[in-house]
Formats: sequence, C-alpha cells, structure tokens
Amino acid sequence: MHSRKCWWQCAGSGLVAGAFAAFLTGIVGCSTSVKGALGSSSSTTSDGVSVEVTGDSQVRLGGKTQFKATVTNASDTSVSWEVNGVVGGSSLTGTISTSGLYTTPSSIPSSDAVTITAVSQASSGATASATENILNPAPTISSATVSASGASYSITVKGTGYIQQSQLQVQGTPVTTTFVSATQLTATVDLSLVAGTTTLALAVTNPDPGADTSATYNAKLAVVAPAVTVSVSGNAQVRVGSTVQFTAAVVNSSNTAVSWKVNNVAGGTSTTGTISSSGLFTPPTATPNPNTVTITAVSQASATASGSLTETILNPLPAISSATASGMNPSYTISVSGTGFVDGSVVQVQGTAATTSFVSPTLLTATISMTLASGTATVPVAVVNPDPGGTTSAVANAPVQATLTTAIAAARLLDQATFGPTLNDIQHVETVGLSGYLSEQFQLPATTLATISTPPPTPCTGDQIPCLQSEWWQAALTAPDQLRQRVAFALSEMFVISTDSVNSAGVVSYQNMLVNDAFGNFSTLLNDVTLSPGMGVYLNMMNSNKPGTGQIANENYAREAMQLFSLGLDLLNQDGSLQLDGNGNPIPTYTQDQVQAYARAYTGWTSATASGGVPTNFIYSSTNYASPMMAVESAHDETSKTLLDGTVLPAGQTAEDDLAGALQSIFNHPNVAPFISRQLIQHLVTSNPSAAYVSRVSAVFSNDGNGVRGNLQAVITAILLDPEARAGDTDPTVDGGHLREPVLWMTDVMRGLGATNNDATAGNNVVANASYSTVANSLSSLGQLPYGASSVFNFFPPNYVIPGTTANAPEFGLENTANATLRLSLTNTIVYSKIAGFTIDLSATGTFGTLASSPGNLVNALGTIFMHGQMPADMQTEIVNQITPMTDLGERARVAVYLVITSSQYKIEH
Repeated sequence: MHSRKCWWQCAGSGLVAGAFAAFLTGIVGCSTSVKGALGSSSSTTSDGVSVEVTGDSQVRLGGKTQFKATVTNASDTSVSWEVNGVVGGSSLTGTISTSGLYTTPSSIPSSDAVTITAVSQASSGATASATENILNPAPTISSATVSASGASYSITVKGTGYIQQSQLQVQGTPVTTTFVSATQLTATVDLSLVAGTTTLALAVTNPDPGADTSATYNAKLAVVAPAVTVSVSGNAQVRVGSTVQFTAAVVNSSNTAVSWKVNNVAGGTSTTGTISSSGLFTPPTATPNPNTVTITAVSQASATASGSLTETILNPLPAISSATASGMNPSYTISVSGTGFVDGSVVQVQGTAATTSFVSPTLLTATISMTLASGTATVPVAVVNPDPGGTTSAVANAPVQATLTTAIAAARLLDQATFGPTLNDIQHVETVGLSGYLSEQFQLPATTLATISTPPPTPCTGDQIPCLQSEWWQAALTAPDQLRQRVAFALSEMFVISTDSVNSAGVVSYQNMLVNDAFGNFSTLLNDVTLSPGMGVYLNMMNSNKPGTGQIANENYAREAMQLFSLGLDLLNQDGSLQLDGNGNPIPTYTQDQVQAYARAYTGWTSATASGGVPTNFIYSSTNYASPMMAVESAHDETSKTLLDGTVLPAGQTAEDDLAGALQSIFNHPNVAPFISRQLIQHLVTSNPSAAYVSRVSAVFSNDGNGVRGNLQAVITAILLDPEARAGDTDPTVDGGHLREPVLWMTDVMRGLGATNNDATAGNNVVANASYSTVANSLSSLGQLPYGASSVFNFFPPNYVIPGTTANAPEFGLENTANATLRLSLTNTIVYSKIAGFTIDLSATGTFGTLASSPGNLVNALGTIFMHGQMPADMQTEIVNQITPMTDLGERARVAVYLVITSSQYKIEH
C-alpha cells in the first residue's frame, strides 16, 4: 500500500467519479484508508475501492448482532464476511451470515473477543474489520424448587443464561453451585443458612466478561419432614428348594407398605428367584452364578426410600428316596432317585465317588465297576452336593442283582422271541441270561386255544371268528410260553390257512397244532400240516379223489407244499442264494410232472368221523376239525409215482405209505434247510439276513450236532443267538431288523403298556379282542388279522423288495401311505379311546402316570420297553421337552407313549 495520500483527499474534496478515480490511481498509484466502526480498521485498494464496517462492539453469549458493510468506489457493493479470518466463522468463534448477522459461539473464546471482517467482492484487497467483544449472558430465574434432604436443602433453579461459572446466591450469600445446563442450576445448602426463614432470596451471578446478576427470586421454603427410611431383615442365606421370609421396617411414614425386588426386578425372575408381595423369597431351581442376589424393599410412601440385603443361595440338601443297580459283572449302573440333586452332584458307592450323570433334580445315574456273585446284594449309596453349601445325604442301600446280560440285550431278545417285552420280563432275562431264558421257554407246556363249542357261545352264534380272535389275543398277550406262541405265529405266516375259507373251529385246531409242533421236528410239522383238516379244506387236499383215466388229481396242496411250505421254486445253496445253470439262470426245484405225482400221492384223505374214527367214504356234510384227516383207501391213487431226485413210490401202496414217502422225499431235499431257515430268520429277527447267517442256521437245520435233521428247537436257538441277531445288543448302529407288521406292532404295544382283557373269563366267553372292536380304529383297519390272509401267499411275500431299492423287506409289502396314517389313528385309539374290551391304564395314578412325575424317568422306561433302551438321545430330549410343561401326569404319559409308538425308530424292530 502506498503511504502517501491522493491529492483530492488532501484537498478535502469528495470522491472522484469511479472511472476517473481509477484512471488517476493508475497514473499516480494512490491508495486510500477509511476508518470503520469503533475499534475497526479498513483498507483501500489501488483502484480506490474501500469498505467501512459498522455495528455494536459487544454482544452477550447466546446472542446475535447485525453488522453493516459500506463499499465505496465500486458498482458491486457486496461483501463476504469472516470471523477471525474464517469465511462464515466457526463453532468456536461464532458464525456470521452472508447478510452480516453474527451469532456467538456456545462458550466465550479464550480471548473474549473476535474480529469481524468484511471483504469487498468487487476488490478482495478492500477490507474492513471490527473487534467484537463477547460477554457472558445475563442470567435470569424463572422458577426455583427447594426440598429437604436430611440436614440440608436441595435447591434447583431454572431460567436462562447459565454457564459453568454461574453462581447461586442464597440470602445474598454465594453457595457452591452445580451447573446442569444453560437453563438449570442446583445447589445444596446447610439448614443453618436458612434457619428461621420462610422464603429464600435467590439470585444468579455470572462472572466477567460482562458480569451480571439476575433479579432476585423469592422461593418458598417447605417445612422439613424427617426422611423416610427402610430396613430389611431376614435370614441371609437360603438353600435351593427352601424359602426365606423377609420383613421390612419403614420409619417416618404412616404408610409402611413396601414393594419387593430381586436384583432390582420387581417380584424377581426364574433365574434369580422370586419374592411375593409379603416378602417370601423362593430361590431359583438351580443355584445361580454368582450365588448371591440383592433383596430390596422399596417404600410405597416414598419411591426413593429403600432398604436392601444380600442373600446367599446355597445348593439344596440331597435326599435319597430309592437307589437301584443294574448291569452285569463287572459294570453296573446305579440309579438314584430323590430330591435336591444338582448338576455336579456326585454319587458315592461304598464311600467312593462314582462317575455320575445328572439326569434331573430327582434322578442321578452312576457307573461303577464291581464283581458280584449270583443273587442279590446291597451296596451303600450316598449323594454329595458341591459348594456353595456342599452337603452329603443319608446313606441308602441299593439292591444289586447280579445279572448275566444287559437290559438292552434282554429287551432285544424279547422283541424277537415274544409278542412284546415287558419290564418284568426284561429284568428276568437280565438275571437268567439269554440262553437261560430260551431254556426256560423250551420247557414250558404249550398254551392252546379252547375248542369252539357246538353250538358256539352266544357272542359267536352268527360268526365264530370273534371267538377265534379272542382266544388268539388272550394267548398272545398273556401266555407264559411266549417263545412258542411267537414261533407258532411265524409258522402260521409260512403255512398259511385263512378264515376266508376255513371254519374258525378248524383254525383253532390248526393254531394248536402249530403251537404243539413249534419246538419239535420239521418232518413232524410238515406231516401234521398236511393232515390238518384246516389245511385240507383250504388247499383242497381233503376229499381229493384219485383221478380217472386221462385226468389229473387236484394239484393245489401238492404245488403249495413245495413252493411255499418247504422248497421254493428254485434250487438253493445252503446260504439261501440261487443255484444257477451254465447260462446264469435259476434251476427249477421241481417239474410239473412231479407236481402231478405228488398230487396223486396225496389222494384219498377226508375228515375223520365225528368220534375221530376212520370213515369208509369221503365226508362232505361236516368236518371234524379236532382230528387229523383219515384215509379212504378206495379213493387213493395206487399207481407208481416218480418224485423229487428220482424217488419212486411203488404201485400198490396205501395212502399212508404214499404220504409218508412223499413227505420224506421233501424233508430230505437240500432246499428245505435254507428255505425254511431264511424265512424263520425273517419272521423272528431280520428281513434281509446275510448269506453267512442263513448258512449257519441251515447247517443246524441239517444237523443239530447230534445227527438230527429238522430239530426246530435247535434251529430257533441258532437263529436267536446267532452273532448277527445279537450284534445290535452292543452296537445300535448295526443294520438289521424288520418293520413291525401290524399284528406284532399291536401285541408289542399292548403287552408293553400292560393291557388287560376286561372279559378274560373261561374259554370262548372271552369276547374282547383287538382285531375287531366297537371302536372303528382297530387292527382290522391295518389290513392284517391273525389267520385273516387273503391268500396262501400270506399278507406279504418273503422276497418282497421295497420299490426303488434292493432291500428285501417283506413286511413293507403292507406299508403304504394309507396304512401309515391309519396306524396313527389306531395309536390314538389305544392311547385315548382304548380298544374295546381292554384296559390300558395311562392315568395319573397308573404305572406310567406315576413315572411321569419325572419326565426323564418316564421316557427312559418307555425307551427300555419299546426301543431296547436304545432311544436316540435327540429323540429322548425332544419328548422330555414336549411333555415337561404338562401338569396332568396322565396326559404326560399318554403323549409320551403316543410319540414313542408312532415314531419311525420304533416301527423298525432293530
């Protein structure tokens, strides 16, 4: 900037016109200086443009002030505004608008002043500045509250213009002040300061810069009431499972009511414990971590008055109600029932800690290793709970039965060898072992069905099938010779007759024959089946006459006796696999000529007389089902007959001789062992036995070890004790088993649930049965009734393969969507409506209802009965979770039973 003044300014003349002034400036280089507002400075550019700033020189914090800029010697009179050199200012120094309106910052800058500058937009060198002093705001009081607080008063002042350094004056005396906000201050004053007054004179003073004091505000002084206090008393510790009573003392209030909290939550929670309105504290079901909670009583007269107490929660006192042991040397499981068990409880057996599993607050299990002699012993058992509050229960004596097998193995054997396991039977097999149980069963006398009288009992006058079914069900559910009954059922599905065409009295006799022959020799069985009146009627051997010239005898029984009852269609290896010719094709077992030869060998048989004697002619008017068929020699074909393997029955033999020779030729055929062995395995153990399994059993069929062929008792033992049958006893993942066909599913359920026959009186008066029921959902709905097959091929063929797979699974021949749905309906009937004539107690007071007090115990028991103790853990957990919220123990039992027996895991007998 030039220091000399232009001549026209020195002469005191006015401003030269813009263009001329610019010209002169360009010639002489003259500059001008115009003084602005008070404390301001300005500059003039070489072209003569100058700026002047006017406005107030001070403003209070929180306020605004308007600045004006005058620009000369320029047609563009607009300016831009700066605060401390920053266009538009900032939050620390204040802001200024484009029109010059300055707004102070939220707090006074360190220098208490800022510089306001206007810059010409026509010539940026032309500026003018002014110093703006920022003062503290002027405080005001709009309201004040005064409240007693013990030996002092709390004062709250509200208004405007408060800053961190604002100070409240009480009765003209400055007091320690707390800044809350620009509109609120608080202070606490000693009672001595306000003694003897009824009002307090209040004022607020703000310091420099711009120190100022508000107008005095007179606040009424309330009468000081004594503070309400609350104290809590009660036992400082409590055990889980107990309660503790707390009391609250309220002082300085006529309202002594309180509200209770646990850990500051009204009424508490399930995890910290709950407290009633009367102060009764109930700890949670499990000791929390940490194991202390705060019990608080809050005055209902004054929400700020409360009292608290720290409560220590200890583990419960364990108590044993019963203890039992199961297992086999040297590994046993101790089950301890009682109360007060926690996760971390340890079972002590004979004073030594055992590996313990926490099942529920009422059940622990522990594993121990010890060797016991046969018989029953007792071991002392105690339960130790851990800290906090660790304690030991009283000692209980657990009976231990030295067992020969596991509950799993026992249940699996019973599932294969009976119409269904029961808890009592499982425990018995554990004690006597698998072989011991089979030996017992082989020694039991046969339970046979009563002969249906003539005339039949009143309930069976129109139809004798209900009497047959009633007797069958009674034997299946209650007969002690369960193995014999189960084998007879398997035989009835191999040597099929049906009430579709056989009188029920004939079926009763046939069933009794199978039961009696179940443990005998296969040759005897084959002979008795052949001469059974029921089979004679069913497959037309009864009254089959010798053929006339150019005719053939009735082939029905002759064909099925080989195809279905003994040999099968194709030659077999001893492991059940097909023998193949040189072209890889199966080799037929017999020819059509041989079928005809056997048909002629079986001619001449008819019903015995009513007294069991030999008739002289065929009997057509009535059939004696109680006696085997008798031969009428005049009706027998006496010609020579060439049978299997070149066996020849010479001409002139009697009907008895031909029959014996024909059956012996079949019995000695090598196909019989694998054909019959495989089907018995399928019915008793697994649908798809390995070739090695079949081969091992076939070998026993061929020779029981004593040179006897066809010993069914030896064959059954070999089937049930074979390593493949027993593999699942220790490894639940082993493939095997079979779908429970409807009859076996239902007998298993009814035996497992302890069904009793309400009409279990003598003989044919037993009219209740599970096949036909007044309830629509009965076994008949599932398409299978004992002795109710629609053909000689049974309800399903032994070689049925599940479509889309290679799995041989005969029972799946009955399984379809409709059948699966109907089985669910039938389950509902069993569990809720009951099968007519039977009682299944699933009430709260029944066996399963009592177990339901512990959902875990109930599901364990059902798993033992119905799933050999091998229920998958996730399934067990899910069922327990589903039934635990139910308060009705009977409903718990019913729902648990329903979920188990409808599960896919149960439908497969593994």
